[in-house]
Amino acid sequence: MSDTVQATTETAATIASNLGGHLDNHLGVGPDALAKGIAVAESSKAWVHDLDPFLVQFTEHVGVRWYGLAYLMGFFVGFWLISLIARRGLVAADGTRSLPEERIADFVMAIVLGTMLGGRVGYALFYSQDLLTDFSSRFPFWGVLRVWEGGMASHGGMLGIIFACVYFAKKNGFDWMNLGDLTTLGGSLGIFFGRIANFMNGELYGRPVAVNADGTPSISWAVKFPSEAYLWLKHDAEKSITDHGADLLPRLANAMEALGTSQSHWLEICSRVRTSIASRNEIQGLIQKMISATEHGNDAVLKALEPVLTARHPYQIYASLLEGLLLLVIALIVWMKPRKPGVVGGIWLTSYAVVRIFTEQFRMPDAHIGFQLLGLTRGQWLSVAMLLGSLGVLAYALKRDKLPIGGWLKR
Repeated sequence: MSDTVQATTETAATIASNLGGHLDNHLGVGPDALAKGIAVAESSKAWVHDLDPFLVQFTEHVGVRWYGLAYLMGFFVGFWLISLIARRGLVAADGTRSLPEERIADFVMAIVLGTMLGGRVGYALFYSQDLLTDFSSRFPFWGVLRVWEGGMASHGGMLGIIFACVYFAKKNGFDWMNLGDLTTLGGSLGIFFGRIANFMNGELYGRPVAVNADGTPSISWAVKFPSEAYLWLKHDAEKSITDHGADLLPRLANAMEALGTSQSHWLEICSRVRTSIASRNEIQGLIQKMISATEHGNDAVLKALEPVLTARHPYQIYASLLEGLLLLVIALIVWMKPRKPGVVGGIWLTSYAVVRIFTEQFRMPDAHIGFQLLGLTRGQWLSVAMLLGSLGVLAYALKRDKLPIGGWLKR
């Protein structure tokens, strides 16, 4: 056996001992990883996320996903709620028309297109500008159109809805602000379903929770997400020579062994993560295989991951309750009685911006963006801009010479 192979084997044995059943509570995390919430220095016991993103799966990549169902549920429920509101306030005292029932289906279709296009283009503009210049000879030829690869921005989706309302109103002679009001109830439930789907997918997870002296997380509902391994890959691959903290990927040695990859091979490719594209690609593929194993209930992999993953806030659940259900309650209360067109929508947008700024305190920022000015995330800064714009919309709606319209309570 060569000295290199022997050294690698000895290192593997050492890490296997540290990561095994007698794991020391200290995990040797560098200050950069700690500050960015990529990992924590102490282990804790919490449920490891093992939910399957597919409701029904036909092939490796084809099936009925929870995320797709969330969009369908949001649109169908939105259709029903818009119909309900429209039946209760068709005409204001000055003759202004709300949306007649025979046009509801057309309007919802416009909202569907606005949501999808706005959400995808917004993601490219706000979070992944490289998609804008990503052209290829393969269908659909432009990175922005490869929606199956994921990437939707809620702020972009809302802008898309506003554009859809303006377009539909001008084309059909309606008040675009009233149409915007009609979308608030269904939009709230769409966000609720969408964030639940994010949780099912194990994506958009939260920041680390504090660890008590006895090794338990400070909140009983903390969750460990296997997909945080992608953060470790980025951290190790981009770590500067002045960062003397330990690499994070070697923590996965036991999990990889449970998948059939020897610890010595795993540690070998991890040692080349900063110098070899081939090694990074192999590591990424093995991480995906590991996550797939957890989604299919591989107990050995789950047991190996539990001591090393980070206990985190389930941000998706917080967002579903606050950005979704709370905003639904606010919209219902505001629109119990007729309001000037735009008032309900203005209050809803303002409320969403405030709630989103708060909930983002529990969310990990996008790995390729990180924290920005004043320690805020990209989502928080977008919400600050949204807050200013929504206050302007609300002020304009209140100032307009329009009579109240709509309201869901029978009068």
